[in-house]
Amino acid sequence: MLLVAGGCFVALAAAAAFSVAIPADAAVRGALLALATPPVVGAMRIVTRLGHAWFLVPATLALFVVFPATRKRWPLWLGLMIVAGLAEPALKPLVQRPRPEDPSHGFPSGHATAAAAFFSAVIYLAGALAPPKRTVARAVAALAIVAVGVSRVTLRAHWPSDVLGGIALGMALAAAAALVADRRG
Repeated sequence: MLLVAGGCFVALAAAAAFSVAIPADAAVRGALLALATPPVVGAMRIVTRLGHAWFLVPATLALFVVFPATRKRWPLWLGLMIVAGLAEPALKPLVQRPRPEDPSHGFPSGHATAAAAFFSAVIYLAGALAPPKRTVARAVAALAIVAVGVSRVTLRAHWPSDVLGGIALGMALAAAAALVADRRG
């Protein structure tokens, strides 16, 4: 997972940094915006909060209650979320890709990065749950990653490739944390 997600992030970052047009960006964005009725936009304003610190800080603390493995390695999981939060603003000035409707830097999406880091950690940590609960937790976490990504495009904040870059970055960071957790036993 680390190599695949990391490779995807590097490829998307290079394309964005060198102003390579990503063919599907305009088409996917247009399709999502065509579906952006007022009720959909209202729902997306709620969903996008799953990638914001106001949700993720207490949610990360909740991981320590729900999953005993996080209590043993709390600095690792807390560190994951701190690094995810710092990586995005550190990378945006390097890539310098403008948002679709704003000249500020948009690659990678911070909401997508943070949500993917957190919910990918949930997917990993859910491995300790019994099969029915594990399946549900992983499905909800995966759906949350996709929903936050869709919300960022629907709310006109990012190009789809900004979101995919953020998801790839967050997943790569979570995969690195999982590897460290597995090596420490």
